[in-house]
Amino acid sequence: MVFFNKRLSELTINTSNSLKPTIKKVAISAMALGALTFGVGSASANGSKLSTVYYVYMNKEYVGTVSDKEVVQEILDEKVEEFKQSYTNLDLAVDSQLTYVSEQVFGSTAKTSDEEVAEIIQSKLAVQANASALVIDGKAVAYLKSEAEADQVLNALKLKYVTQEQLTELETRKATPEVVLPTLKENEVRLLDVSFTKEVSQNVEKVTPDKILTVEEAVTFLSKGTLEEKKYSVKEGDVLGGIASAHGMDMAQLLSINPGMTEDSVIKIGQELNVTFLQPLLQVVVVKEEAKKETIAFANEVIEDGAMYKGDTKVEQEGKEGAREVTYKVSEQNGIRVAQEVTSEKILQEPVNYIVRKGTKVVPSRGDGSLAWPANGGYVSSQMGFRWGKQHKGIDIARPSSGTIKAADNGTIVSAGYDGGYGNKIVIDHNNGMRTVYAHLASISVSVGQTVVKGSAIGVMGSTGDSTGVHLHFEVYKNGSLVNPLNYVNR
Repeated sequence: MVFFNKRLSELTINTSNSLKPTIKKVAISAMALGALTFGVGSASANGSKLSTVYYVYMNKEYVGTVSDKEVVQEILDEKVEEFKQSYTNLDLAVDSQLTYVSEQVFGSTAKTSDEEVAEIIQSKLAVQANASALVIDGKAVAYLKSEAEADQVLNALKLKYVTQEQLTELETRKATPEVVLPTLKENEVRLLDVSFTKEVSQNVEKVTPDKILTVEEAVTFLSKGTLEEKKYSVKEGDVLGGIASAHGMDMAQLLSINPGMTEDSVIKIGQELNVTFLQPLLQVVVVKEEAKKETIAFANEVIEDGAMYKGDTKVEQEGKEGAREVTYKVSEQNGIRVAQEVTSEKILQEPVNYIVRKGTKVVPSRGDGSLAWPANGGYVSSQMGFRWGKQHKGIDIARPSSGTIKAADNGTIVSAGYDGGYGNKIVIDHNNGMRTVYAHLASISVSVGQTVVKGSAIGVMGSTGDSTGVHLHFEVYKNGSLVNPLNYVNR
């Protein structure tokens, strides 16, 4: 009597670190699953033979039984080759662990399903690539196929705001910190540092090939926060505020990415708007020093003089700009200046103040040259200029809140009475080269020789003389010449 023991062998394929998975014999263990007793003659008579089958496990999960491990091996090879065709120059690996458990069985009892198992494995296999991850504040945000390409991305971001020559010079200088830097000359710029707003590092990680970006894509993504800027086509009933809210923005952000548009802009159906508010994942900080030659503005100095009439001025000294050499330490973030401080300064020429003497002496009969509005409100109903074929010498003021007419400035009444087409008219000499005329009054409350102060009542608005309605005709003369009142009146 002969005893046969079934024997199990466990084989594992580790596919996570190689393009072509290799079979490693992990362990072979004899397991007495049962003893079968056969007569020698009987076994021989039945012609029974032992064969080997393989129980296949993927990531510790049983998927089926095969008669030949090479069936699975071919699937692995084909899968990797398929991805190699789509993703060139990548370090690919099948990221699935296959384990085989072998068993010897009699031929008549072996039940295998090679094709079915092959299909299951084919559907579950995951191919990944070794990638260099750019990690920002502890989070992987972009994957490149190599560390060298990840370095290219970071360098390309810096080169948006500095030159390669400047970067190289900075790195060389940092390597020899004991070297004393020369003083900058006018208009020279020297880099002090180039960094990022957030902590950046690199890790080697396994990812699916579709997640790996080119250098250009990674630069765009880190600069803008997106690879694709979206547009929105305006629909019936849309308003700017609603469009902004629907895309996670406030009104100010929507307007900022659509140049020329304001809150009052009218949008039309079918009009396309930018709706991607760019939020860079990484910004470049450039610290540099700049040497400049600058002008120093002169100050204006006013000297009040009680011996001069109010409204009179006299230039005592003309102003003259100064000059200085100055060095700034400047910080920029993505090309925008965010801080600036003076590190050194040399005055080349002191500025000279502009000095003016201003009169403060007040005489009730003398105006200060600044004319007040001669009515209580109202509006200009007719401008100065040609009208109805002749010169209209002043402006017409109509519809005030009350009919009171007021002196535009301090002065002396030189005329007060009826004057043909002017109707009731008043003329005030402000004793500073200016005269004002008030016409078409309904009544006059001042007399010739009387001194009046700015804003005091002199009459009531009317429609006397050649007038088509109630209004004030107001003229201004300066040094004998007719001038436009609107150039002198303060409302």
